[in-house]
Amino acid sequence: MQFDAIDKVIKNAIGVMESSKYQIFEICESARSEWEALNKELQQVKDDATLTIEQVDRLELEYKRARIRLTEVSRDFHRFKEEDIRVAYEAATQLQLQLTIAREKEHQLRARRDELQKRIKNLDKTIERAEALVMQMNVVLEYLSGDLNQVTRILESAKNRQQMGLKIIVAQEEERKRIAREIHDGPAQAMANIVLRSEIAERMLARNEYVAVKEELSDLKAQVRSGLEEVRKIIFNLRPMALDDLGLVPTLRKYIQDFEDRTRIRMKFEVVGLESRLPSAMEVAVFRLVQEALSNVLKHAKASYVFVEVTFQKQMVKLVIQDNGVGFNLERLELQINKGNSHFGIIGMRERVELLEGRMDLETAINAGTKIVMLIPISGEIRED
Repeated sequence: MQFDAIDKVIKNAIGVMESSKYQIFEICESARSEWEALNKELQQVKDDATLTIEQVDRLELEYKRARIRLTEVSRDFHRFKEEDIRVAYEAATQLQLQLTIAREKEHQLRARRDELQKRIKNLDKTIERAEALVMQMNVVLEYLSGDLNQVTRILESAKNRQQMGLKIIVAQEEERKRIAREIHDGPAQAMANIVLRSEIAERMLARNEYVAVKEELSDLKAQVRSGLEEVRKIIFNLRPMALDDLGLVPTLRKYIQDFEDRTRIRMKFEVVGLESRLPSAMEVAVFRLVQEALSNVLKHAKASYVFVEVTFQKQMVKLVIQDNGVGFNLERLELQINKGNSHFGIIGMRERVELLEGRMDLETAINAGTKIVMLIPISGEIRED
């Protein structure tokens, strides 16, 4: 391989991506500045609309009274003079004109409000996409800026790992997108709704509607609790803190129990051998393998029972995940994987195990369930039972 040429290509790619990253960053900052300006204008439009609505309500009441007054003076010629009729008519006409103008202003403010909200929503999407692109470029730049010699040694040591780095990047980006989507659809939406509901509560307080305000605050409290629970779930999915405090087995036991409560799939968890603490990175890796396996069961297996077993040996950890689901054709799956078709769950688990210098065996058949056995060495080579 011509390493100098590869190095030159990588440096050129890094330069182009650095330039593109800053251009995207500038677009993002420009969109964010416009977003802030539109939000300020939107708030001003809302305030103006509130005042205009109040003015319309007041003018409608005054105009109604003026019409009643005009009717009275027009009917009773004995009590009122022609001058009184003229004054009443002019007053009613003036109020009608003011009311028409106020209604038109209200209509324009509502239309402007809707337009601003639509533009802000579009800017939100633009900013989100720009931030995602910058994040992806940072990951790729970090990968490309690494030690080229180390990448070369990896390429020379195993041909089947040539694409592993990029696959890891794809997996990282998918995880980031999943987290961003969870935050956007969960806590972010809840917080936006809380802000809106709090504004409604403020208006109710101004009208002395205390009973309605109490109900609104009760709903707000429930929404805050729900949002807090969503945030806790996201934090747990990112990094279960119990791994550091309690270790692998207690964390798995709690996760499996929660999985059973959430999915209504009957679970059985067993630990074989002398339980011991593993290196922190390995505990995280083992936990993610079990998490991915159970996620696949939930998505595809249609199982009613899952057995999970963790075996501790001197130099190895053995994982067994077995379900009674629908299973699948293993030969067809292997063929599709070799062709590059999408089976990211199985591929991801196999690559995680290979990165740990381990091995994964898969046993399955149509309507016969699935059994996954993973052998992960702690030190030295993998040993059979």
